[in-house]
Amino acid sequence: MSPFTGSASRTERWKHLRLTTDDGVATVTLARPEKINALTFGAYADLRDLLAELSRERSVRALVLAGEGRGFCSGGDVDEIIGATLAMDTAQLLDFNRMTGQVVRALRECPFPVVAAVHGVAAGAGAVLALAADFRVAAPSARFAFLFTAVGLSGGDMGAAYLLPRVVGLGHATRILMLGEPVRAPEAERIGLISELTGEGEADTRAAVLARRLADGPALALAQTKALLTAELDMPLAAAVEMDAATQALLMNGEDYAEFHAAFTEKRPPKWRGR
Repeated sequence: MSPFTGSASRTERWKHLRLTTDDGVATVTLARPEKINALTFGAYADLRDLLAELSRERSVRALVLAGEGRGFCSGGDVDEIIGATLAMDTAQLLDFNRMTGQVVRALRECPFPVVAAVHGVAAGAGAVLALAADFRVAAPSARFAFLFTAVGLSGGDMGAAYLLPRVVGLGHATRILMLGEPVRAPEAERIGLISELTGEGEADTRAAVLARRLADGPALALAQTKALLTAELDMPLAAAVEMDAATQALLMNGEDYAEFHAAFTEKRPPKWRGR
């Protein structure tokens, strides 16, 4: 994401989610606890626009995505989205589905790590949002449910058919997306769907600890690692190793690489600057 901006000013208040920042760590909280944080058109659009804005500003070095209340996210709001889409024509439906995909792309393409803190249900679009994060820190109560076929839609919504096989393998992804059965925390940990299983009630805290560790690390190196992980998913080996070589050559000219050598020589921790 380019840091250059045009005429648009910075958004001072996000209506459909809550944003807090702390020394390079942003926490984005889905805050409709009475609906288990069910997503609305406005929530999708705010997530898309917020991620783009944070990517341009370059002040955030890690982001936590969390849900308020008894669950992470129950997916699209049944009345405000599913009911509304029944009255839309094909062009409007395509606009909506493209917007939801833009949110997933923004999560994958933003130049900082994203940590999903999952407790309770992560269903439908909520499961895909967690899937699109770089890390999923989950409590024992977490359960992931890709419910799209249960409502008569393709299980490949919002990039799920692209991302899920790459996280858990084609066999598990086929079962999960076709049957729509919930994947509870122990199984999710076993098949690699979650990065860290915490104690109950500790997912938000552990996600914040991980985000702080990432934010205190070499930001440019982490951003490039994330970019390569995404870009190289569909590359042949020859193209991938060439991209790796070009990336390393650029980073070897950076301040952080020289800082590591200086810190090692002086027997002190490196002072990463993300440059």
